[in-house]
Amino acid sequence: MSDARSETAERLIDAFLARGATVAVVGMGYVGLPMTRAFHDAGFRVLGFDIDAAKIDKLARGEAYLKHLGEGLFRELASSARFDATSDATRLGEAEAIVLCVPTPLDDNREPDLRYVRDSTQLAARALRAGQVVVLTSTSYPGTTREICLAMLERVAGERGLSMGEDVFLAFSPEREDPGRATHTTRTIPRLVGGTDPVSTAVAVALFEPAVEDVIPVASAEVAEAAKLVENVYRAVNIALVNELKPVLAALGLDVWDVLDAAETKPFGFQRFDPGPGLGGHCIPIDPFYLAWRARQAGVASRFIELAGEINSSMPGRVVEATERALREQQSGSEPGREALVGAHVLVVGLAYKRDVDDVRETPAAEIIRLLKARGAEVEYHDPHVAEFPAMRKYRFDLRSVDLTPERLASADAVMIVTDHSDVDYALIGEHARLVIDTRNAMARVARPVARVVKA
Repeated sequence: MSDARSETAERLIDAFLARGATVAVVGMGYVGLPMTRAFHDAGFRVLGFDIDAAKIDKLARGEAYLKHLGEGLFRELASSARFDATSDATRLGEAEAIVLCVPTPLDDNREPDLRYVRDSTQLAARALRAGQVVVLTSTSYPGTTREICLAMLERVAGERGLSMGEDVFLAFSPEREDPGRATHTTRTIPRLVGGTDPVSTAVAVALFEPAVEDVIPVASAEVAEAAKLVENVYRAVNIALVNELKPVLAALGLDVWDVLDAAETKPFGFQRFDPGPGLGGHCIPIDPFYLAWRARQAGVASRFIELAGEINSSMPGRVVEATERALREQQSGSEPGREALVGAHVLVVGLAYKRDVDDVRETPAAEIIRLLKARGAEVEYHDPHVAEFPAMRKYRFDLRSVDLTPERLASADAVMIVTDHSDVDYALIGEHARLVIDTRNAMARVARPVARVVKA
């Protein structure tokens, strides 16, 4: 493919830089809505598409369904003449840019499940016309954009007498969202852009430049795809390391958090990661397995990734085992085995996967609750951000958040801190609970807790 730009490419670049184009964002979720805000704030007309009619209705009413983004965003979009929410896929043809922000989960065998990428690309293909760029932002293995998206678009383009890289363009630009992080937004997070050809890269860069402060072109779509995976593999491996160090240091009579506090004083050569009850969110529990799967396809072992996955996936079970041991120690005369949890009342504090958000995607709390119930425990949860346990692909519990009261804390056989939300009263827990299973070192902020605290 020549680096020479066609007249169509030049017109499209000019339209993007002048904010004179329509951007369609496919997927009005944790990635698509921040993306919508960035383009809308930059002055573009934005079309928000989702197959979930309930989301479209809420957007039209200005009703916030992702609380961490703030109610103001939803009110602003609902009242804006430059935003329109729709479930009508034919309207994608109105846009000069179609940005795909769809989930990329794992299947039951921990292999890539790309059904949403295929489905959304098919929708884009049906609306395809000259003077459009399609950008995939969903995290996937190197080769996804070219092998799946390009193949689908190229076939339709050929049928319509269009040429990829001349009339229609395709690129990958990985999302780097971190829900709840106030210090960075879609606009301020540097954005990688890699096209399936040099001209597509240039067109996609022009699309993002008005909306993002720092747009970084890379050599190819595959480089951009791999970079996102490496970012999350790095985090997964380092979290697995401290998760493994926790019991190692405990066996030596040392507190892992004390050791990390000490190590963190070094101003170079060390970046702190904290242990926890398991991984959550859409990225770290899932993305490394995309690279591991791709490595297996190439006949290459990825032992660090696989081992990190094993360690991090084992953490909910370790937490439940620690809870069982602590209960057995408190229940004089109880027999070894699983009886310590049978009939025990466990109050889980924190359902969201991270502090101060309402995001429960891949939350370790779900697996912890499943394991507790499987061992006969009676489980309640408290989370100021998640009022009701949502239906998940693998988990369905009829549970609602309960109030954190002295009476409820005192009646619980164990209070388990899974997510250390800032607006939880840990002093109240320390004063009234009997046993606290602390997976986040949250009780370190309580001066003299009456409760017995077990770090797990």
